[in-house]
Amino acid sequence: MRNKALIGLTELVKLVNGDKSKKVVARIDTGATQSSIDTSLATRLNLGPIISSKIVRSTHGTTMRAVVKASVVLAKRRIRAKFNVADRRHMRYKVLIGRNVLSGKGFLIDPDKK
Repeated sequence: MRNKALIGLTELVKLVNGDKSKKVVARIDTGATQSSIDTSLATRLNLGPIISSKIVRSTHGTTMRAVVKASVVLAKRRIRAKFNVADRRHMRYKVLIGRNVLSGKGFLIDPDKK
């Protein structure tokens, strides 16, 4: 259990791109293969270039999404990862943290943690 960071189902994260950064509450989703960021937030942080495209299946259907790299600070750990860019304006959380950020980084998820 040493060196493990305890996180909840939602966490305050800091997205960083050069001199631009933004703190947002993100949804932690172990069922998501890849992390996702809202289009307007990606634009505000000037994320890019687009490094690839990915077909994503969700409850809203299947879509083709752009993929960018971004740095995220979660529980004092800075991680550079791929994020697919999606219109998340109708969702409560503008950032979803998936397994690509969580796996192998020493996180433990406690659903009761607030």
